[in-house]
Amino acid sequence: MEFRSHPKTVAAPLPQDLVAGKSPDPFGTTKTPSTSVSRREMLGWSTWGLTGAALTSLVQGAPQPVSHFPATAKRVVHVVLMGGLSHIDSFDYKPELAKFHGKPLQYKERPATFFNRIGLIRKNDWAFRQRGQSGLWVSDLFPHLATCADELAVVRSMVGTSANHTPATFEELTGFQLNGFPVMGSWVSYGLGSETDNLPTYVVLPDARGYPAGGTINWSNGFLPSAHQGVAFGNGDAIIPDLQPAQPIAADTEAASRQLLEALNQSDQATFGAEDALVARMKSHELAARMQLAIPEVADLNHETTATRESYGLNKNETKDFGRNCLMTRRLLEKGVRFVQLISGGSFGSPRINWDGHEDMRRNHNREAVRIDQPVAALIKDLKRRGMLEDTLILFTSEFGRTPFTQTGDNKLGTGRDHNMYGFSLWMAGGGVKGGTAYGSTDEIGWKTTDKRVHWYDFHATVLHLLGMDHERLTFYHNGIQRRLTNVHGHVIRELLA
Repeated sequence: MEFRSHPKTVAAPLPQDLVAGKSPDPFGTTKTPSTSVSRREMLGWSTWGLTGAALTSLVQGAPQPVSHFPATAKRVVHVVLMGGLSHIDSFDYKPELAKFHGKPLQYKERPATFFNRIGLIRKNDWAFRQRGQSGLWVSDLFPHLATCADELAVVRSMVGTSANHTPATFEELTGFQLNGFPVMGSWVSYGLGSETDNLPTYVVLPDARGYPAGGTINWSNGFLPSAHQGVAFGNGDAIIPDLQPAQPIAADTEAASRQLLEALNQSDQATFGAEDALVARMKSHELAARMQLAIPEVADLNHETTATRESYGLNKNETKDFGRNCLMTRRLLEKGVRFVQLISGGSFGSPRINWDGHEDMRRNHNREAVRIDQPVAALIKDLKRRGMLEDTLILFTSEFGRTPFTQTGDNKLGTGRDHNMYGFSLWMAGGGVKGGTAYGSTDEIGWKTTDKRVHWYDFHATVLHLLGMDHERLTFYHNGIQRRLTNVHGHVIRELLA
């Protein structure tokens, strides 16, 4: 079993020049150093730099990216729909639903749903049509995504093991129902590392209306080194809070305070050895300084043409928030960010600002779909136009689907649907997947998977495979176990590979 290890970084003793308060010239010259420096020069500079020990550890001790076999994707966009998208109203066409509309469920087995109120069967609320040259079935719920049908590989046979949002979302993101495990973005960061020194490897763009249930645990590094946690950006002009000081600081004062902090950090490491939380904090300070220059540039969408901004829906109230996040995603990918997690949906409660359509499917899903449909389609088309879609993997997932029967009980026909873990859909695009295809199927009313069952373990194994990583070999030793994203399960869905 192969696993990645992170060797400890032991700092050198505190330099006497720094103890004396001097400002050494690590290049041995008063000239401005060239932007092209040798490894020796960089290591010398890093001893005195913003967080030198952190940079030194990156060069000397950090492992190389995993490459078990050739990858077809090198970056990921993960669109996470919080609350449970109805597969039978979006990507899993079930014409038999119309025939059974208003009739009771014929199965002897009683479904395990969240509210356990089994109503009558309800037909799909949005009409389906065959789209593109492939003829893939996509409903009118997503008219813009329907124009990208030939790029989508839809999995219609997903299954989960919980009908409760929190454990189901954990399973979707980490492969486990309990918290404390790393999310997929953290595993990708850990396995492949960063392509940029100026931005985080793993960026999260939450819904503008608020964080989802569980908050930051949805982008947790779990037991992986802290450097691999997701970095959540905000909305508006200050997408990174406190990136700039509240009041101007003189350059020499800033340099002196950073040198003092570096001295204290090195002294702590020399005394106690490298400790993950401290090393992660040192790296974060170094990254923050670089981000002070990189973030204003990547966040300035005024550099984009009017046509581009309008294609993402920035000119319309209902799409401008998610459109901004999608356009920001493309710009982050161009700058070398490895994994971007786009979250659609905030917390639960009343009113629900997510995809949890218990009471009224049409009102709920219409509201949520209009926010993301045009922006996500624009991102797909923009990446394709720029030649980036072929090595960018786009994932579009929800923790479970919705039931084909309404959530009313007493043989009534309601307007809402409960949670369905027995069969639901997701799609993948770009990055080496076979577009315009559908894999697996549910029964005639879309309740249970009947063919080519796919669990989250299989989905995660396939994602890692497309990134060039063997899910059985990408492991991390934790509490006596070689942990992995897929636990002890999973197989690659090779029929989805182009």
